[in-house]
Amino acid sequence: MTVRVERSMTVSASPERVWDFIADPEQRARPISVVEDWEVVSETESTWFLSLPIPFVDRTIRVETEDVERREPEFVRFVGRSKVMTVQGEHELEPTDDGGTRLTNRFIVDGKLPGVERFFKRNLDGEMQNLEQALRDELEVEA
Repeated sequence: MTVRVERSMTVSASPERVWDFIADPEQRARPISVVEDWEVVSETESTWFLSLPIPFVDRTIRVETEDVERREPEFVRFVGRSKVMTVQGEHELEPTDDGGTRLTNRFIVDGKLPGVERFFKRNLDGEMQNLEQALRDELEVEA
């Protein structure tokens, strides 16, 4: 079973300001509740350490993530791979007529162990809300 979630939001900041947040692997990792830690390897690669509250997983999961497509300041797609799942994420930025940005976030999770998809089906929408709130908080600090 594959879990897919798409959410859009509009913020009153330029695509360049939104890009500065969303293209940063550390900024993408920090608000996700199951990410215990992360290491930024390069501008396009990072390792996330996840703790998933599911049966059969009693250790931290290492997820190697890599941006596989980047078009500044309009689009970034990343893939994360681990022994228990593969995750794909896309962030698409579009300027709005009033100088803001419409940000569309898409995530796909393919689990390799029982319970992974069920966990993300219940929680992925909330994790995307966490990411959106972190972006809004960051933009307020910069304003």
